[in-house]
Amino acid sequence: MDEAAAPLREAWYYAVPSRQVRPGGLVARVMLGAPVVLGRDAAGAAFALRDICPHRGMPLSAGSFDGRQLECCYHGWRFAPDGRCIAIPSLAEGQKFDFATVAVPRYPTREVQGNIWVYLGDNPQRAPEIPLLDGFGADAAPKLFESVSFKAAIDDAVVGLMDPAHGPFVHRAWWWRARRSIHEKAKPFVPSPWGFTMSRHAPSSNSRAYKLLGSDTDTEIVFRLPSVRIEQIRAGRHAVCNLTAITPIDESTSEINHCIYWTAPWLGALKPLLRPYVRKFLRQDRDIMARQQQGLAYRPTLALIDDADTQARWYYRLKREYRRALDENREFVNPVEPRTLRWRS
Repeated sequence: MDEAAAPLREAWYYAVPSRQVRPGGLVARVMLGAPVVLGRDAAGAAFALRDICPHRGMPLSAGSFDGRQLECCYHGWRFAPDGRCIAIPSLAEGQKFDFATVAVPRYPTREVQGNIWVYLGDNPQRAPEIPLLDGFGADAAPKLFESVSFKAAIDDAVVGLMDPAHGPFVHRAWWWRARRSIHEKAKPFVPSPWGFTMSRHAPSSNSRAYKLLGSDTDTEIVFRLPSVRIEQIRAGRHAVCNLTAITPIDESTSEINHCIYWTAPWLGALKPLLRPYVRKFLRQDRDIMARQQQGLAYRPTLALIDDADTQARWYYRLKREYRRALDENREFVNPVEPRTLRWRS
């Protein structure tokens, strides 16, 4: 993979919803090409280790865990949640072994508003902060979660995530929008930490799903590195938030994780009805990106236009600036400037 197209390693990536990592359980993931096993220690704190036993390469997630030690299913080697090797059953009495020479790499882990994020780089202090959702407390958790894997590299997945013009062609549905509903839109954008924000505005008239929330509705959409989109919707005194985070699995596969939060009690009753629509929306994106890969496989020169593709241009500039700032050991300088973008969709 070209370095310019590779994922930003010095960044927090979405792993799983907190509720999927239960005491005594292990969850296996692949993130940025690395096998990762997640669990909770005896105190309930989440941790992440490289999912490979250093003895014979067995996935640790295939073994057992009691909250204090992970036991490899192959030879019973045991490891603490911090990665230290603490027992090797095959050692005979009197045989000496320096346990300090064996350890499983541990990855920094944070749990924020019901989600677990993992850092696979070298210096988490330099990384873009994990976003906090306005209007939701520290103990908030997603009311609805869906995830889907895409056959797409991280850049293609992110550009697709922020693309404002594909909706009437990819997401045509009676509950969202029709192709004939295309009209011109103008949205103000400003720089924000590690990215940019589409300033608060009334939802587009052809976005029908917003009408479920009533007429007194407005929304703000934020993108921040490495691959996070947050839509904060206000509906009267209630709030709805869509958190979408893309995690690169390997150089040709990405995973979109979509979390929905809300404060309106009545939305809970609609959850069984909402889930199929969320799944369909994500699968439409998955399918169109799979088709796109057929063309991208030939490495064509792409023709990005103003203003519909300006957010894509900003993403590449943000990514380049972040890498340069790390290489030059200086502060990140946001290259985005305030601007109103106009497009038809």
